[in-house]
Amino acid sequence: MQNRHNLNRRLPYLLLAPSIIILLALILYPLGFALRNSFWFWNLQTSAVPLYHSGLDNYRMVFQVTPFTEALKNTLLLAGLGTLAQFWLGMGVALLLHTHLRGMGFCRALLIMPTTLAPVVAGFLFRYLLEPKGGLLPWLLEGIGFPVPPQGILGYAGSALFAIGMVDTWQWTPFFAIVLYAGLLSISEEVKEAAQVDGASPWRMFWSITLPLLRPIAAFLVMIRFMQLFNSFDLVFVLTGGGPGTSSRTLSFNLYREGLVNYNIGLTAAMTWLVVIIVTVIINLYIIFIFRKREW
Repeated sequence: MQNRHNLNRRLPYLLLAPSIIILLALILYPLGFALRNSFWFWNLQTSAVPLYHSGLDNYRMVFQVTPFTEALKNTLLLAGLGTLAQFWLGMGVALLLHTHLRGMGFCRALLIMPTTLAPVVAGFLFRYLLEPKGGLLPWLLEGIGFPVPPQGILGYAGSALFAIGMVDTWQWTPFFAIVLYAGLLSISEEVKEAAQVDGASPWRMFWSITLPLLRPIAAFLVMIRFMQLFNSFDLVFVLTGGGPGTSSRTLSFNLYREGLVNYNIGLTAAMTWLVVIIVTVIINLYIIFIFRKREW
């Protein structure tokens, strides 16, 4: 009887063990491979194997020979502002869906369509829409008197990164809206009715009741989307190629250029670990700040 009890207690761990081992192998081996080779000079254009131990030279070269600082700034802007825009736009759409207006059921079904597209497909779609000569969006902007750069929105350094963020926002705002709408449905009607009896205005109900009750869902959504945007590559590759110049280059695109175009494996490995450290610090600070109150 005791043996059977011990087996039942250990069975969940035994069933989870293969998945955990495979997952750890898929995470730890690439990180270990990158860490080791970050201290070696290795360029596939000159040798199929690492040539010599270079110490911290690769880490210094990341800042000296690549636009790492500018790519980091672009990545933080894209991830930070993009996540905020998608959250608040998604919240607005979720509140609209939560009303009893006619046609909201059809709108809910329609909303999910952008998220079903692959980012590459969305990128090509908007690449044609943003074409300087004949594109629909430049034509509409010029029609309402908004100046469009001669080289186009994607070809102008001041608007290229904004265009990438706009496309990503178009694609992923519905994701926020659907999840936040589900969160709104989980809020008890009794709580809302009690607030209305106390004379709370709709604005006060949103800030004091709706938003705090949605905080766990919202915090998780923001964290997931920030990490996804921090690793943006598809849209950058399709829409701008990191240009013009390096004005829209992100960290992921920087890794691609150094690793798969210049074949500088040692430098790319060092850059990978710098990105891992930066993401880890940002996410841990976010968790400490957002999740420090455990009562909710």
